[in-house]
Amino acid sequence: MMRLLKTFKRINEVTEAENGQACLQLLKQQQPQVLLLDLEMPVMNGVDCAEAVLKKYPDIKIIILTMHDSEKYMLYLMEMGVHSFLLKNTGPEELEMAIQQVVDNDFYHNELLNTVLRKGIHQNGKKMEKPAFAKLADLTDREQEVLRMICQEMSVKDMALQLGVAPSSVQTYKTRIMAKLGIKNTIGLLRFALETGLIL
Repeated sequence: MMRLLKTFKRINEVTEAENGQACLQLLKQQQPQVLLLDLEMPVMNGVDCAEAVLKKYPDIKIIILTMHDSEKYMLYLMEMGVHSFLLKNTGPEELEMAIQQVVDNDFYHNELLNTVLRKGIHQNGKKMEKPAFAKLADLTDREQEVLRMICQEMSVKDMALQLGVAPSSVQTYKTRIMAKLGIKNTIGLLRFALETGLIL
């Protein structure tokens, strides 16, 4: 994995930790932009490690490496604030794209993430539907448009170009949307957009 990561264009340095506890020790010395975390690690598992990292180093983007049978943890981790999920057998091209997307757009949306989000929405549908639609009505047309763009993985630069505004205005819209909806991260915005039918 380390050898592969070093071949990616925008990656300058790669460090490996044997387990979650060792990872936290390394982070005391240097904090990367992106952290790839395996859920199944000795000494300290990926869930506990992610929780500790997000609490102490909120600027680090976390991509969880997982298997099909670990979906039960994924909704919990989304609520916690991780930025994406990849299967362990993900190919090099998607891995590189995912790393770039979480740096540029704060999350990477793939079929695995989409499936788990939809499953969570289906399981909690009746409980979540009414307040979700009420909150959607609180967003202006422009804010709903920006939310759709965010969920389509458009970069801030591209959104600004399409909307005819400055990139700083796009970030202001995003901050306002999250505040209105009471959502803390971009995956939460994606979940909300799916839940309300804003995107399909």
